[in-house]
Amino acid sequence: MFVLFEIGIRCFVYIKNVACCEIYATWPEQTLRANIYAIISLTLNRVFTEWYRGQGYDFTITNSTQFDQAFTHGRNIFVEISKVVDDIFNTYITRPDIRQPLFAQYNDGKRSNNPGWLSQWGSKDLGDQGYAALDILKRYYGYNIYLTQAEKVTGVPTSYPGVALRLGSTGENVRVIQEQLNRISNNYPAIPKVKVDGVFGEGTEKAVKEFQKVFRLTQDGVVGKATWFRISHIYVAVTRMAELK
Repeated sequence: MFVLFEIGIRCFVYIKNVACCEIYATWPEQTLRANIYAIISLTLNRVFTEWYRGQGYDFTITNSTQFDQAFTHGRNIFVEISKVVDDIFNTYITRPDIRQPLFAQYNDGKRSNNPGWLSQWGSKDLGDQGYAALDILKRYYGYNIYLTQAEKVTGVPTSYPGVALRLGSTGENVRVIQEQLNRISNNYPAIPKVKVDGVFGEGTEKAVKEFQKVFRLTQDGVVGKATWFRISHIYVAVTRMAELK
């Protein structure tokens, strides 16, 4: 389970820093809110899925706009942006068909403009026209997105549980793996669907072995660290594919 406020003050300051690097404090308030919702969601998605840590890196997110978002250590924070972050820090974007915060990609809308990404300058124009923040976001990410306000983001645990899951294991970690395998099987139908009950039975073992076969892992039916992170990465990848449809 991922508890939002366990990110701590460093992430709180990080969001303000990124927002001040990415957008202009003079833009309409609803535009600021829309962009900051996107920044929060993208950040939480990286933290939540441990995208980099699962690949052996010792960091959670980069300061490269090629992969993540801009961050300048020690930069000044604008009052207008600081106030918005203070107000909406526990709010992120998601969809009914995903459990993690939306990987809310964006670009400036001038030098680059990718379909399905929020356009920063485009959102400024919509704010000037009187659009509310959520309506701005829906113009770019689709009309089925919604904002959720909660202390907890439930779904993918942020770390490997430390104990391999195998035949006979039970609990929430097993349930998470079952849910992820079922979603992955939509894109890789060779992987059989399993009953989501938190019990690692023969059906789950069979699905794990098939997953390991498809992704060239040792076919032992055990969810150790390598299999755990591989399942997590593939789950994030296929849900992101779904988001772009």
